[in-house]
Amino acid sequence: MIYMLNLAISDLSFTLSLPLRLYYYSNHHWPFGSILCQVSGSVFQINMYGSCLFLMCINLDRYVAIVHPLRWRHLRRPKVAKLLCFLVWVVIFLGSIPTVLVHKQNHCKVKNQTIYLCFESFSDNMWQNNLFPLVILGEILGFLLPLSCVTYCSIRIFQELCQPSQTKTLRQQKTVRLLVVNLVIFIICFVPYNTTLAIYGMIKARVMKVEETTKASVRQVLIITMMLASMNCTLDPLIYYFSTEGFRNTFKKLRRGQAWDSEMGTLKHQIVESKSVRDHVVSKVKLFPSANFIRPNESPSLPTAVFLNGPIEDSEI
Repeated sequence: MIYMLNLAISDLSFTLSLPLRLYYYSNHHWPFGSILCQVSGSVFQINMYGSCLFLMCINLDRYVAIVHPLRWRHLRRPKVAKLLCFLVWVVIFLGSIPTVLVHKQNHCKVKNQTIYLCFESFSDNMWQNNLFPLVILGEILGFLLPLSCVTYCSIRIFQELCQPSQTKTLRQQKTVRLLVVNLVIFIICFVPYNTTLAIYGMIKARVMKVEETTKASVRQVLIITMMLASMNCTLDPLIYYFSTEGFRNTFKKLRRGQAWDSEMGTLKHQIVESKSVRDHVVSKVKLFPSANFIRPNESPSLPTAVFLNGPIEDSEI
């Protein structure tokens, strides 16, 4: 639950800046100033690499719970999870500082009109001296490391759950679905963008020499894969669905049209009905007190129980 909460915070922070990016790419103009350009650029990096690292933490948690449930069970304590999440936030915030420094609003003249640019106004000299080393470092720590960890943990968990002696329980099936969702998110969202970004960085830093038409094509592919990377915010709720029982039950109720108001109305009706039954029993006790004594070889009748829906909880971290 701790990892899910931090993943949700990362997604929420990115969605707050997404309208600015949509406006820029649709109008090819940035009228929001240099500060919002820096903030929007850094928030994108925080979300993407934060999502990769938090997904890695989720897979590590499942790996410890299934493959080494006794030896490393102390690593699944809430204190350890909070410490890991804190370290992830520190790493991604420190990594976003160079992004804030290089993402500045620039302008150019197009048909006697001043057009302000953001996110892509970097010269080849800046790519060679500053950006390309940062891209390589971000690729290694924020993408390749989580991808390797997620792949290894998934393979080991699949091997553990697919043993002939293992009986497939509902919880194990849910774990398999969760791992599949994690792999799908990595393959669809993060692999295309980070691969294209590495190629585009090598072209801009002149590590690879290509024609201008090829450079323009790679830039267009980078924009498309950036949209795929942004799509992780819409796919992350699948992780909540497969990992949290309360979230899944609530979603099913809402899908069937059982809104919260109608559910509260049903709950209120149940409470009123049980109250009337209780008042009737109390009045009967007052009228016939001797009839309510428990005689030998008789068991008292059980009172009517009213079960309330508890809060959405996750049985695992």
